[in-house]
Amino acid sequence: LLAQADVVLHDGLVSEGVLALVRRDATRVDVSKEGGGPSVPQSRINALLVEHARRGLTVVRLKGGDPFVFGRGGEELRVLRGAGIPFEVVPGITAAVGAAAYAGIPLTDRDVAAGVRFVTARRADGVQADPLAGHGASRDTLVIYMGRAALQHGARTLLDGGRAASTPVALVENATRPAQRVLTTTLEELSREAGGAPHGLSGPVVMIADAAAAQCHAL
Repeated sequence: LLAQADVVLHDGLVSEGVLALVRRDATRVDVSKEGGGPSVPQSRINALLVEHARRGLTVVRLKGGDPFVFGRGGEELRVLRGAGIPFEVVPGITAAVGAAAYAGIPLTDRDVAAGVRFVTARRADGVQADPLAGHGASRDTLVIYMGRAALQHGARTLLDGGRAASTPVALVENATRPAQRVLTTTLEELSREAGGAPHGLSGPVVMIADAAAAQCHAL
């Protein structure tokens, strides 16, 4: 599909190796989003999808991960459907699964976890409810997306909700990329970190909490 596309609207997390598969004469448009940093508004991305498609061009919307797991894929499809534009969805590997696999963390090892929950640390603008509230009492492995700026808050919320202070935590930065880094800690230690991301974390971070995280075997 990348070799056939006239226009590729891609996220910042897409590697150069993948972008190299795009046809050389195709138009590449970076529509990155970064929490707390420069971002292309979702309304602009929606408009570009419709604009290029209505010109009769073949458009690929290229995301890092899976478009339907905290990827706004549903929002974009609603826009396309409303504009009468046909589409095809190609599934991807969501960050939780990719991060855990590359870090050697079995999310559902039957000896330590009967289930896994995917939760975002960020909600849409105007939504006041804390997305992590209510997950502290669970004993499932918890994977938190987009949480770098809220790691301490997330740890405290889980502790307040009933998770043990000794709960193992793995912080996976730049998951599945050459610069991937894995840091291990506990909820108690993470909750005591000073403001800002701990240990110099600067890239996208996936946080994995509970006994599965203690089995980290990252090289």
